[in-house]
Amino acid sequence: MKKLINDVDNVVVEQLQGMALAHPELKVNIDPHYICRAVTGDKVAVVSGGGSGHEPMHGGFVGYGMLDGACPGEVFTSPTPDQMYECAKAVENGKGVLFLVKNYTGDVMNFETAAELVAAEGIAVQSILVDDDVAVKDSLYTAGRRGVGLTVLMEKIVGAAAEAGCDLDTCADLARKVNLNGRSLGMALTSCTVPAAGKPTFELGEQEIEIGIGIHGEPGIERATMKSVDEITEILTTRILADKGYTRTIREWDRVANDWVEKELVDEDLNSGDQVIAFVNSMGGTPLSELYAVYRKLDEICTAKGITIVRNLIGPYITSLEMQGCSITLLKVDEELLKYWDAPAQTPGFVAR
Repeated sequence: MKKLINDVDNVVVEQLQGMALAHPELKVNIDPHYICRAVTGDKVAVVSGGGSGHEPMHGGFVGYGMLDGACPGEVFTSPTPDQMYECAKAVENGKGVLFLVKNYTGDVMNFETAAELVAAEGIAVQSILVDDDVAVKDSLYTAGRRGVGLTVLMEKIVGAAAEAGCDLDTCADLARKVNLNGRSLGMALTSCTVPAAGKPTFELGEQEIEIGIGIHGEPGIERATMKSVDEITEILTTRILADKGYTRTIREWDRVANDWVEKELVDEDLNSGDQVIAFVNSMGGTPLSELYAVYRKLDEICTAKGITIVRNLIGPYITSLEMQGCSITLLKVDEELLKYWDAPAQTPGFVAR
């Protein structure tokens, strides 16, 4: 294992200390771990989080126009309820707190506990899941689909709405709308190595690739021989576009009932005539130049299907340590979503002017 670390047990702490020194506009709390804006406005507080190792998500998206707070767990490990609770308390300004939660069992369970603690304080709270990965419906890590690349787009759009003064219910509705209109799929050329493990999460042969991996190195749905960038892009894009009518039952906090309620939601399909934001993401070890080759083929496929890419995001925004590979996210958009996507943002990992 070759990594720029000291003691494996102090990886996240030392990285947070460095972030605090580099970004004095942020408040970085070490015990418990959370990152928040040093100054927040009179607005809904948007908070997310998850295991470390996916940087710049989530801590790198704390700032104007995106998140108010983020809770980093240990590498590929869910943050704890006390982190989320303390972070929410640090950024709440009387307008309520919106948790954006990737659909992983630990994240969901701990954010649910945190939401109950926040509600018990008399603070209005909502919690919206992201479950955009079309690779698997259920896995060892989730009940339902995993939350992956769409998380970045949701944090940008919902963060802009909160910055514009939208209330808690409006921001929650917008997050739900993003989730029902977006889908993602990723692939890996190599595995990654969690510092505490000291060895690759999974093994791939010299001429093997994994289709449908998760952002924690979870196995995919297909192991294939190495292919050209055009072939890989076509596999990912075709499966995203073919995904239709996904239905899920989710739990959301109901402030009136002061309890969790179940809702059945159905994805919006992607069809000819739709406009999309296209996100081509590096898993951490794939250079930008190769992502542009992916985007070239993605644009060609979408055009042939009558789908227009009206905005794009290309680069390493939700990574899996040093994994080589990429993911593609397509989000169907309307004027409302585009308005918030185009709004300004200023964070360590995302700038929009």
